[in-house]
Amino acid sequence: MNLNRLFQTALPLMVVLVSLPAKCAHADGNREVTAASENSKTVADFLGFSWEQVPLNIHFGKRTVDLTEKEVAFIASHSRFVVLEKGHGSRTHGSTEAGIADSARRITARNPDAKVLFYFNAFINWGGYDAHKTYRPEWTLRTATGDVVTHSSGTPRPDPSNAEFREWWSEVVAAANRSAPLGGVFIDALPQAISPALAKQVGEPKAHAIVDGLREMIALTKRKLGPDSVVLVNGLRTTDFREILDWEGVDGVMIEHFGAFRTSAPEDIKADLDSVALAAEKGKFVVVKGWPGFNWLDREMMKRPHAELLELARQRITFPLACFLIGAQTGSYFCYSWGYTDRDGMLESYPEFARRLGPPKDVARWNGLTATREFAHASVRIDLVKKEAHIKWHQ
Repeated sequence: MNLNRLFQTALPLMVVLVSLPAKCAHADGNREVTAASENSKTVADFLGFSWEQVPLNIHFGKRTVDLTEKEVAFIASHSRFVVLEKGHGSRTHGSTEAGIADSARRITARNPDAKVLFYFNAFINWGGYDAHKTYRPEWTLRTATGDVVTHSSGTPRPDPSNAEFREWWSEVVAAANRSAPLGGVFIDALPQAISPALAKQVGEPKAHAIVDGLREMIALTKRKLGPDSVVLVNGLRTTDFREILDWEGVDGVMIEHFGAFRTSAPEDIKADLDSVALAAEKGKFVVVKGWPGFNWLDREMMKRPHAELLELARQRITFPLACFLIGAQTGSYFCYSWGYTDRDGMLESYPEFARRLGPPKDVARWNGLTATREFAHASVRIDLVKKEAHIKWHQ
């Protein structure tokens, strides 16, 4: 696997973001609850949320060469909410920090309302960052016997239980935001720290200390960034990792594996939509990362021409998009592609994204694992068991 693809194995996948003006569907699918907090309203306003069309989050990295003017224009005109991945622009500008900063300047020059987020992984020391010149070896996570703990790619993990590391990490994010027109940070890999598998490597006490350290590191980062910047973290997965919703400093969460990566069962999709509602109750927003039924790790699919993959993605968008619309609330964003580079469908047009949507008329109506919902300019229906969906656009 080449380095670009290897980097993506820990990538996030943004999927549905939820919050209604006054009410949202509770996890039981029936009870209505008060949803919007002042915090979620502030974040939605800051991100320039609108129901006019499907609210989009663009999340990708282009590592080989600079963004073209056409690509910058596309991004600036299609979304006000952008995440630039690890390694973005690093080959051209010398580091991820410089690459993201340059693209952020170009995007916001075309669209001053755009919010561009800096990617930094909280639990994998991905290369390509100039900041790593000041990273200290004693901050690397080790087992009780002294072995370095690594990601499956072989990349070492840092130790967030170390206070000096937390200060360094948070300052990297804050410095990046001070030096460029950025709107906050996307923090990746939190589930890998919370997973029970970590305790098997480092022991229960150390695993708990790492999670506690991550919580403090995120809170510290948010304090440095201030209230006018967004902290978006990855993420939720069915009923797992929901405790992140209670962490201080977290504004929003990503559901990266929505309907994919072994979470395509009807109950899993419903659980993810329940998580969106739960997040709204807690004043958080959610990004839902939709997939076209294949991804960059499928080597046989990746041998097909780009035009063929794009056509398949366009044909298969209805189901993940309809699921998003069933759960979406004020502040929700949809992200759709088969990977996280400029070649994976993120910088492509989809007819559905150009249509008028309008605000929802009510919460979704659930009957078992089927649901319907009405918007000002669209009617949506999903059947999670049959994996069928229909969106009727009224204009």
